[in-house]
Amino acid sequence: MTTPVPGPPVLVLGCGPVGQTAALLLARWGLPVVVLDARPERDPIGSKAICQQRDVLDVWDAVGVGAEVARRGVTWTTARTFHRDAELFSFSFADRGRSPFPPFVNVSQCETEALLDERIAASPLIDVRWGHRVTGIDQDGSADGDGGVTVTCETAEGAVRVRGSHAVACPGPRSDDVRSMLGLSFPGESFQDYFLICDIRTDLPGWETERRFYFDPEWNPGRQVLIHPCPDSTFRIDWQVPPDFDLATEEASGGLDRRIRQVIGDRPYEVVWKSVYRFHSRLVDRMRVGRVLVAGDAAHLVSPFGARGLNSGVLDAENAAWKIAFVRRGWAPEELLESYHAERHAAALENINVTTATMNFLVPRSEQEARHRLDVLERAAGDPEARAQVDSGRLAEPFWYVDSPLTTPDPARPFPGRPARGDVPVPAPGVLVPDCPVTVPDRPDVVRLRQLAREGVTVLVGDDAVLPDLPELGDLPVTVHRMGDLDPSGLLREALGARPDEVWVLRPDAHVAAVLTRSADVTPAVARLLARTVPTPVPA
Repeated sequence: MTTPVPGPPVLVLGCGPVGQTAALLLARWGLPVVVLDARPERDPIGSKAICQQRDVLDVWDAVGVGAEVARRGVTWTTARTFHRDAELFSFSFADRGRSPFPPFVNVSQCETEALLDERIAASPLIDVRWGHRVTGIDQDGSADGDGGVTVTCETAEGAVRVRGSHAVACPGPRSDDVRSMLGLSFPGESFQDYFLICDIRTDLPGWETERRFYFDPEWNPGRQVLIHPCPDSTFRIDWQVPPDFDLATEEASGGLDRRIRQVIGDRPYEVVWKSVYRFHSRLVDRMRVGRVLVAGDAAHLVSPFGARGLNSGVLDAENAAWKIAFVRRGWAPEELLESYHAERHAAALENINVTTATMNFLVPRSEQEARHRLDVLERAAGDPEARAQVDSGRLAEPFWYVDSPLTTPDPARPFPGRPARGDVPVPAPGVLVPDCPVTVPDRPDVVRLRQLAREGVTVLVGDDAVLPDLPELGDLPVTVHRMGDLDPSGLLREALGARPDEVWVLRPDAHVAAVLTRSADVTPAVARLLARTVPTPVPA
């Protein structure tokens, strides 16, 4: 989308979906990228992270794969929760705008990786180097001056050193060595119960478009089962199993077959993949270490009930990519990178709070907690108050940067806190802007608001507001648009809840940076967004 930037590459450590996304987004901003992965080649094993959220598909659409991921996956719009054999509730997902993407798409992680690999192979700016195990990370230079990152790797040909300006470290969950090189701690906890995961290819009419969660079914008493539809008549089934569960023994005894048939009945099936996992809740103490930004499972681990792992990692990658790009292009100072830690560490804490509450409900830690859970579940079928306490996993959602140092607060739009299950926050500073159809003169390739927003800093001006004069912003990629010109129908203004006299400033990741009533305040708001020195506001 922009001209290539001269100079050293940005290093991406790890070529999983988070690293792939980071590489593609950095290249989209014109930066050369070198991706380093310890594995000798791609290892497509099992479905792994299958559940991709609407706003993550939107990020991938910016690099040309979102629509294809959605096409290949299974769309689902409803989440159902059961206690034993009785349905307690179901809900669908809100969209304050008009996104072209469904709320969730289920598709195998290896399928997603293959699509991202295709885009990477087509990019002249990305160099992927397999068989490069990171053994050292060194940084030099001051934060404000020249400097960079040197990564030492062990390869089949011996040790090599790779030099870059910055790095995004996303080598996955088993990366204690990389965390240690960066001086990071990784506090948290591990849950005692295990989870058996199987991909089953079979025919289950009526189950193809919904997520099903069962508390205490008669075929897994005292524990839970989660069922997700996947492409090719495949269903992902997660059983909560006791700490002493042994998969080999279960298979040899015929127990796995009985377990599967208790769910699907007496019909033919094929086990495509199976594994046993123990889940963790951990977060690094810092997500920025100088010129290195830590992302994905290397930075945070959460239980999968809510699909907040990969989805959150992709949003880490987007946050890191635009900020590194703006620093490299001279549009923002190096201090902008500190906001990566402020924003994505807060997002990870939110995910940990949400998923820990889910795990505590799924796996009570005392007899008192177990009795409370049973009481809630037994009352939930007929009691809305009890129903609201049932926690079968709050599904993935973008974080709201309302407390970010980059956000200009609006006293008229106070953030009410975490929205209801399945809902999204009302548009306000810090919130991801709802997507809407737009028309841009001489730009037939731009048909959605978020496409426009991801090209730089976007200023949306109400029909009664004064167009801002922005001479102090120099060569920064800022575009100014009348809302009425982008969308004469009024859908955009309605989705935002915007008044005719307001000016909205959008970040390069499509979050709202500011909502203003004076055009003179746009320059200070943009300066704040980019961690620049904020100019003195013009008197009213």
